[in-house]
Amino acid sequence: MDILLYFHFGTFRNFKHYYLTFVKGYMKSCFPTAVSYNRFVELMPRVFFELMVFLQVSAFGKCSGISFVDSTMMPVCHNMRRYFNKVFKGMAKSGKGTMGWCHGFKLHLLCNDSGDIITFCLTPANVDDRDKRVWSVFTKVLYGKVFADKGYIKQELFESLSDQGIHLVHGIKAKMKSKLMPMWDRIMLRKRYIIESINDLLKNKANLVHSRHRSIHNFIINICAALAAYSFFENKPNALPVYIENTPQLALF
Repeated sequence: MDILLYFHFGTFRNFKHYYLTFVKGYMKSCFPTAVSYNRFVELMPRVFFELMVFLQVSAFGKCSGISFVDSTMMPVCHNMRRYFNKVFKGMAKSGKGTMGWCHGFKLHLLCNDSGDIITFCLTPANVDDRDKRVWSVFTKVLYGKVFADKGYIKQELFESLSDQGIHLVHGIKAKMKSKLMPMWDRIMLRKRYIIESINDLLKNKANLVHSRHRSIHNFIINICAALAAYSFFENKPNALPVYIENTPQLALF
């Protein structure tokens, strides 16, 4: 688990080069009995349950009543090679996001106002962000207000969350009628950059997405290790500024 997590802190883009050069070379004194690379890849799925327990107990944060939700595409191959991909055949799907078409999966993230990931859900790329299966996972740990983008606009979803005591706040499309929104919700809706920053850190720093997977098991292990490594990042975004005024509305909330 240490080797898997430390990979997402460095500048290595290839796990094989990282293991042979850094772990068995520079860090040989820390891992004197390190096995060969092929054997290590075979042993990686064995730490799945321990890694998930570590995520739930130590890495993930707690819901504070102010949450942010978003999803990001995770392509497993180029769109032109989607019909020839054999590793994720039958599991990876083609879906369209804000950046265009993608063949692979979609990672749904839920974070709090401190920049800590609360929970996640992995689905094929063609699953809608408003799908009931995704929100059935989120509502287990969610309460208070959750802020989302315009892609989560759906009356049924809003009413379903409202019945569970969860207030969904989202933007308004250009053709929709303008509705009054409390100033506090408008301010916090602008703080949605926190979830976008998390996706940026996971993709660009933690090396969450790449197209060199040869096993679905190690693909999931790589996601869990990246999420666990993110909890140790020192530059995690924060949604609440220190100078915010303690208004009566905030005290009531």
